[in-house]
Amino acid sequence: MKLKNTNDLKMELMASPNLDKFLSDNESNFTGESIAEVLNRTLIEKDISKATLAKQSGISEVYLHQIFSGRRKPSRNRILCLCYGLETTLEETQELLKLCGVAQLYSANRRDAILIFGIIHKINLFEINDKLFSEDEETLF
Repeated sequence: MKLKNTNDLKMELMASPNLDKFLSDNESNFTGESIAEVLNRTLIEKDISKATLAKQSGISEVYLHQIFSGRRKPSRNRILCLCYGLETTLEETQELLKLCGVAQLYSANRRDAILIFGIIHKINLFEINDKLFSEDEETLF
């Protein structure tokens, strides 16, 4: 069975006179993965070690293990650091941000535009952080 996209779910929810029926009919469409599960799956898909990810994302191994075990919920900035460390595509980054329940990158926002450019052009985290600083924007760490 094909999962419904967010817009289809939204339209169906808006038209539904009964919340309980909507919830029951769409149970398989709701994301139930924790941030830790999403990140662990992504780490496996990208085939890199946690030690390498820690180094590439500028996050300590201790903090990284806490995130991956589910004991810590990372901020949007930390998720973006992980995306840079995982070398995700823009689409993968947006999906990961969405699944983690934080705002996706928005190209009409100057800071986000810099981050999007960095992701698209495979600029490493440390260089993009320097660019954010030089442009007087909030850095990722």
